[in-house]
Amino acid sequence: MHLYLTHPQVRIDPAVPVPLWGLSEEGRARAAALAAQAWPWAFRRIVASEEVKARETAGVLGAALGLAVEVRPGLHENDRSATGYLPRAEFEAVADLFFARPDESVRGWETARAAQARVLAAVGAALAEAPGVPALVVGHGAVGTLLKCALAGRPIARREDQPDGGGHHLGFALEPAGLRHDWRPMEMAPPGA
Repeated sequence: MHLYLTHPQVRIDPAVPVPLWGLSEEGRARAAALAAQAWPWAFRRIVASEEVKARETAGVLGAALGLAVEVRPGLHENDRSATGYLPRAEFEAVADLFFARPDESVRGWETARAAQARVLAAVGAALAEAPGVPALVVGHGAVGTLLKCALAGRPIARREDQPDGGGHHLGFALEPAGLRHDWRPMEMAPPGA
């Protein structure tokens, strides 16, 4: 089984492009608390999105586990550069439309269908490099939800999204493809760990 982990809380700065946001103090503390647990030692690879918040989360885990972080293209969050930062209420409304209309670009955002195909291909390519090696893939909430929907054979829907706040994981396999467990807070071990 592999694990897909979303980065925890970030420092929101409207003046900085979203992909360059880093972890907040709370997010960094949550990543450190996860790294101090015993169960992450089951994973022998850490693969991360190129975005700062994912790299920082992966870096905390990699340092604790003695693993190099493999940063890969294609794992980034859905492309929202057309709007950049949006205030919370506006962002949530646009995100609702992003999931509800997966084949349409909402306000210039990458479509959910395109983001799903991209992240599924990127995860598959990364894991194919070391078949059978349990990997921890560190990424983002929206594309993690799209990955979950694909692996579970479910339609793209916002109801599949992680709970608010980030910092959740889901268990999955690619061969055969399937979801092994649904979103759990990063502080909670996977079933059977």
